[in-house]
Amino acid sequence: MREFNFDCTNIADKAELHKALAQGLDFPDWYGNNLDALYDCLTGITDDTCIIVEGLDRLEEKLGEYALSMRKAMLRAADDNEKIRVAFI
Repeated sequence: MREFNFDCTNIADKAELHKALAQGLDFPDWYGNNLDALYDCLTGITDDTCIIVEGLDRLEEKLGEYALSMRKAMLRAADDNEKIRVAFI
C-alpha cells in the first residue's frame, strides 16, 4: 500500500496546497488545481493508497472554508474509490 503523509500546517495558499497534493500524489499534468480536479484525480487512483493529512486546523486558519471543502472532497473521493483511504490527524 502506498502512503502519502501530507503535512499542511505550513501551506500558505490554494496554489501551494494544490501543488503539494499534485506532487505528493503524482497527479497528471492536466490536474486543474481545484477541488473538482482533486476529486477526479483521487477517484482515478488505481493502487491502494492511504492519505494521512496533518494540520487541517492550521490550514483552515489560512484558507477558511476552502480547507473544509478540500476535506469533504477527499472524504467523498474515498467513499467513491475503494482504493484510497483518507485520515485526518
